[in-house]
Amino acid sequence: MSHTVRIALSGPDQPGLVAAVAGRLFDLGADLADTSFATLGQGAEFTIVCDLPDSVGAGIVRAELQALPGLAETSVWVGPFLLPEDSSEAQRVTHRVTVSGGDRPGLLARLAEVFIEYDASIVRLDSHRLREPARTRYVVHFDVNLARARETPCLATIKNTAEDLGVACSIETV
Repeated sequence: MSHTVRIALSGPDQPGLVAAVAGRLFDLGADLADTSFATLGQGAEFTIVCDLPDSVGAGIVRAELQALPGLAETSVWVGPFLLPEDSSEAQRVTHRVTVSGGDRPGLLARLAEVFIEYDASIVRLDSHRLREPARTRYVVHFDVNLARARETPCLATIKNTAEDLGVACSIETV
């Protein structure tokens, strides 16, 4: 028998973090499901949903991960995952939208509002502030689920909104 847990790590970024955590979870008999890793400035966040043998409790997982070299300053949370693991059709990515340019306060909010207007679901979102020699550039990536029937007007509105804000926009259909 097994049970499903969510593991969330947050702390300084370091080379080998994903390999070390995934390796230790493998050693504990974990069967990984959805995972997400991101660097955030000098930090990193790693979130994992996995099935564990009933003999491996949250306390064991937490202690094993915290004992890994370099994780002394990392917050480790382990708890039950009570939501369904199966993805729904609304979580399938149909389009990737990337906008980039100079600082535009409210950019993320305005684009997210467009997705709401057209019943699109944001499946994944990443944004980055890139400091370049001559300027700072902002890049936002949206992975969205958008119904074919609303695709044309939604994507046109996204492009127009980006243009109004003076940022570049690219769209990829998946």
